[in-house]
Amino acid sequence: MAASPMRVVVAMSGGVDSSVAAAVLAAAGHDVIGLSMQLYDQSGTQAFGSCCTLDDLHDARRVAAAIGVPHYILNFERQFQQTVVANFVGEYVAGRTPLPCAHCNSDLKFSTLLERAQGLGAEVVATGHYARVEQAPDGRWLLRRGVDPDKDQSYFLFSLTQAQLARAAFPVGTLTKADVRAHARALGLRVAEKPDSQEICFVPDGDYASFVERQAPAAVKAGTVADESGRALATHDGVHRFTIGQRKGLGVSSQSPLYVLRIDADSGQVTVGPRAALERRALSASQVNWTAADVPSDWRAVTAQIRHRHRPAAGRVRALPDNRAEFEADEPLSAVTPGQAAVFYDGDVVVGGGWID
Repeated sequence: MAASPMRVVVAMSGGVDSSVAAAVLAAAGHDVIGLSMQLYDQSGTQAFGSCCTLDDLHDARRVAAAIGVPHYILNFERQFQQTVVANFVGEYVAGRTPLPCAHCNSDLKFSTLLERAQGLGAEVVATGHYARVEQAPDGRWLLRRGVDPDKDQSYFLFSLTQAQLARAAFPVGTLTKADVRAHARALGLRVAEKPDSQEICFVPDGDYASFVERQAPAAVKAGTVADESGRALATHDGVHRFTIGQRKGLGVSSQSPLYVLRIDADSGQVTVGPRAALERRALSASQVNWTAADVPSDWRAVTAQIRHRHRPAAGRVRALPDNRAEFEADEPLSAVTPGQAAVFYDGDVVVGGGWID
């Protein structure tokens, strides 16, 4: 981010990371405007998780007051329902495992806040993500991992475009979590010890299946759990209750452990088998964004991350027509899960990513 002062919109969630991001920018002399997103009805008629609550909005406002910057709350209930919640429900009903945080970050937060920032005369949107953005000598914008490997969130940001990266800032990306909390303590911010959210904000108690059933009762249908030969072993109440690699809750007794291998939403069949049958050497992805703006029409050596906490796997990737890509791993991958993101890296630089088919 440029050293000269500029007007910056900071997405303030009420957590310690975005609070310190705003504080760092304000201390550097930038004209900071804090914006918080109200994502769902705060009337108290519905339970939600420990993120993006009314208390979080109050925390964000208090932090803004403490560091001396203006703060506004924007109502994004409709956009959040249409962009994030509907996708979450639809993916589970289709037998896929969604990644709502990635959709929220790129499809909602950045795209919408950039529009609002422009209206406020701000050149940059900053968030509390543990990632870094830098401009390469050739002018391209590079998205890099955050320096804290335990907190790196570049995986969730793969769909940011060059235009969005050019106006993005991640002030805590060069810090560790311990640094961030120490900074908050030094400023006397009440969120300094606030725990990180570990759940999807709009799902109470982490009960995804019940949430899907309430949102789309007509789309839920019973089916069978079968072995690899197609022999029925049990019945189930809906494919939304399963994910690839799942071991528990299959409703099947077996002498050896069984895992979910495939989910067919059309037939309602969930296929289970031994752990070894989960291994794949290749995957394809759709809606691919080449974050680094370098589309690999031929094979390119990369590492791929197929889940947020997945250890990056070495292999090669190439672009396919219709914004698709294929990845071949050097070693077998376990539990490649449709609906999750496959993000490709060159060292700590995000090459691109897409949604696993």
